[in-house]
Amino acid sequence: MSFFTDPLDYEFFRQGLIVATLVGALCGAMGVFIVLRRMSYIGHGLSHAAFGGAVVAYLMNFSFFLGAGLWSFIAALLINAASRKRNIGADAAIGIVTTASFALGVALISKKRSFTRNFEAALFGNILGVSREDILIIGGVAAAVGVAIFLAYKQLLFTTFDEEIAAISGVPTRWVETGFALALAATIVASMNIVGVTLIAAAIVIPPSTARMLTQTFGRLLILSTVIGAATGFFGMFLSFEYDIASGAAIVLLGTGIFLAVYLGSGLLHRLQATERVSAAGRSAVPSNLPVEGTVAPVSSNPDRVRTTG
Repeated sequence: MSFFTDPLDYEFFRQGLIVATLVGALCGAMGVFIVLRRMSYIGHGLSHAAFGGAVVAYLMNFSFFLGAGLWSFIAALLINAASRKRNIGADAAIGIVTTASFALGVALISKKRSFTRNFEAALFGNILGVSREDILIIGGVAAAVGVAIFLAYKQLLFTTFDEEIAAISGVPTRWVETGFALALAATIVASMNIVGVTLIAAAIVIPPSTARMLTQTFGRLLILSTVIGAATGFFGMFLSFEYDIASGAAIVLLGTGIFLAVYLGSGLLHRLQATERVSAAGRSAVPSNLPVEGTVAPVSSNPDRVRTTG
């Protein structure tokens, strides 16, 4: 039990554990909509855009969260607008907008070399350096996103699967997309200091991809993905402490291990079910009126024609 009890003696670990669980659940919930929209790359892209916004916010003496969040929100709106163009796909729009934002951040850092803030935490994560203020901010974001998903569940569901039909049916798709972009931007910014820019995409994509192999119902998928994300963040922290590796990397590697286990297990289960169905079909294909060896065959209309099998 020391695996779970010893790390709890340290306050920084307890704070990191709370934040990792919240961020894992948040990424798991938002990831469902990302994966179903086939926009898995957007998490990776917006995290890079948020990095550029964080650098700009630092130079203008703005709040890190405010600058990165606003920049990510604008980037998400630009991606949605550009992806609606017939000759520009969503993947191309993500690549153009987000890499330009990241390049701007790199250019500003290289231009002004007297930075006092260490941006490595934003790039690679620094979950053990979170403060109580960070916990309150991340908790507020998680609560707000959770309430928004609950209140706009049907509209989000409809828009996710078929935006055009949703608009025809009276769903305010533009407002739904705007709200979703805001929630996604908040999720990205809340996760940056936890898993880092380089690992956010995995934290968003892995839980829903794992849950999707376990259920085909949207409601269950949303709940399972949230639980898997929270559990991955929770137990990943203990692995990080035990083996002295980066927290963000431990969380993502644990999530990947769970994904592989479910993938292999579900594949084996499907093969067993397929084999059972083939066997059942083969048994049902045998006529039930065939005589069994050693029994008397059915008597024909002519009483003189009686035979036995065997």
